[in-house]
Amino acid sequence: MASSEERGRQASIDGFAHEHMVCGILMKRYKNVSLVDLPLSPYDIIIVFKNERNEEIIIRAQVKTSRTSISFTGGTRGGVDREYKSGVKTYVQSTKTSDVVIGYKPISDDQFELYFVPTILIEKWDSKSKSLNILSSLKNNYEILEHCKDKDFVLEKAKEYGLI
Repeated sequence: MASSEERGRQASIDGFAHEHMVCGILMKRYKNVSLVDLPLSPYDIIIVFKNERNEEIIIRAQVKTSRTSISFTGGTRGGVDREYKSGVKTYVQSTKTSDVVIGYKPISDDQFELYFVPTILIEKWDSKSKSLNILSSLKNNYEILEHCKDKDFVLEKAKEYGLI
């Protein structure tokens, strides 16, 4: 069995790998997508695309590895290096920190699911996490991703899906 240090190191590697994988998946669809190379940023990826009215949309996305639920918190370190000296404290994702949390659920080495959770909903729920079973209507739901900053759209769809 792996030590807690080895498990922590592997979890960190998985997190970075999943960010890169999500970025690549989104890049194939939206083209103008980039990882954010700012270590204290509350989001991992920037997505830029034109909407149906040819307006440029910029989405800030935070990626979370998710097996049974999606955590909406940030600012903490996992694994063996839990002592945080940067002064950054734990926070819950909100419209101030990002536009969407993307849950990356690995199924196997080459299969996965993406859950797109707008921070508008996270603020409404006032919750630090949600079960993937509850969020099944957001799985691979690119319409929600593309409209994640449109409060009326998100809340209408959330009601339709039984999320609020």
